[in-house]
Amino acid sequence: MKLHVFNPEHDISLATNVWPFTAPHAARRLRADLGFLPALWAGPADLVLVPDTEAALESVRHLARYVKDVVFVSPADLGSVDKQMLSGMEVDVWGWDKAIAHELRKLGLTNVPSDQQLSLIRNVSSRVWCARNLLPRLLHGNEQLVGKAVCISSFQQLDEQMVKPEPCVLKAPWSCSGRGIRYISSEADWNRNLSWARNVIRQQGALMVEPYYNKVVDFGMEFVALADGSVSYEGLSLFKTVGGAYVGSVLASETDKLRMLSKYVGQKQIELVISLITSSMHGVLQEIYEGPFGIDMMVVAMGNGRLALHPCVELNLRRTMGHVALSFDCNDQLPTRLMQIALTDKYRLRVSLTGENLINNSIL
Repeated sequence: MKLHVFNPEHDISLATNVWPFTAPHAARRLRADLGFLPALWAGPADLVLVPDTEAALESVRHLARYVKDVVFVSPADLGSVDKQMLSGMEVDVWGWDKAIAHELRKLGLTNVPSDQQLSLIRNVSSRVWCARNLLPRLLHGNEQLVGKAVCISSFQQLDEQMVKPEPCVLKAPWSCSGRGIRYISSEADWNRNLSWARNVIRQQGALMVEPYYNKVVDFGMEFVALADGSVSYEGLSLFKTVGGAYVGSVLASETDKLRMLSKYVGQKQIELVISLITSSMHGVLQEIYEGPFGIDMMVVAMGNGRLALHPCVELNLRRTMGHVALSFDCNDQLPTRLMQIALTDKYRLRVSLTGENLINNSIL
C-alpha cells in the first residue's frame, strides 16, 4: 500500500524554501480541485490524500474508465490509521520539497526524504544545476543540438549583460508556470524588468540568461530515476503552453507521437537524446531521488532554414503533466485524444476526442 499526494505548489515551495509555507490561492485551489489525479497512476487499494474525499469522488465520476480503484483519504482520516503502518507507509508525491515533507511528518508519516536529501533535490531542480551539469554534457560534440544558458550571480554581471542588449530570456533558478521568466527584446524590456532581475539575484542567488530562440514547437521526454541509479525512459510528451503555463497534452501512442514530431525532428535525433540523457543522469540521483522526472525541449528555427533541437530547456525533478498523459491507455488502436486542464467553476481534467488537424494547430 502506498500513499499518493498531488502537491502542485511544489515549484513555488522550492523557490521559497521555507517552513511554515503557505501556498498561493491558485495553487491551493488546484490541489483541492485536482487532488484526485494520482488515481490515474496509483496501484489498486493505494491511498490518495485529498482535502475533501466527497469532492474527489465526484471529480472522478466522469473519468471512471481511466482511474484505478483507490481509496481517497483526508488528513483527518489518517488519524484512524494504525500508527506503525502509517509510519512505514511508502509515499509518492508530485514533487519533494521542504513543505510537503514537513506536512507529511506532522501527519505521522516518516518515510520521507531527509533534510539533506531535500536540499540536494532542490539543488538539482535548479536551472543553475541544469545549465552547469546536464546541458553541457548533452551538447558536447553534438552539432545537431543547440542550447545555451549563462548564470549571473551579481548586480555587476547583470549591468555588464545590459551594456550590449540582445534578445534574451531571463529565468529565475526556481519558478513555475512561466512566472519566473521574462522575455527581453529591447532596451525598454531591460529597464522594465531590471528591478525584477535584481530581486531574483537577491532572493535566489542567481539569474539565468538564455538566447531568445525562435521556437517552432515544444515537447518533452519523461523518465523515471530508479533506486540503483539507472534511468528509465518512459515516453514522449507533446504539450502546449501559453505564457509558460501548461494548457494541454496529446494522448497518443508513441508511434503516433513520433509521426507528429517527424516534420520537425527525426527519429534518430530523438533516440540520440534519449541515450544521452539516460547515460548523463545515470548515478546522478542515486540516494538523492527516486521517481519520475521530465525534461522540456523545443525545436527552434536557426534563421537559415534549418531546424535544430534544444535537448534541455528545463529539468523537472518531479512528476509532470507528461507523466499524467502517459498514465492513460494509449495504443495504436485508440484514437488520438487531448487532455486539458480547464478552469470553469473549478479546475477540471478533460479528455476529448479530437481530429489530428486540431492537434497540429493547437499543440504542434
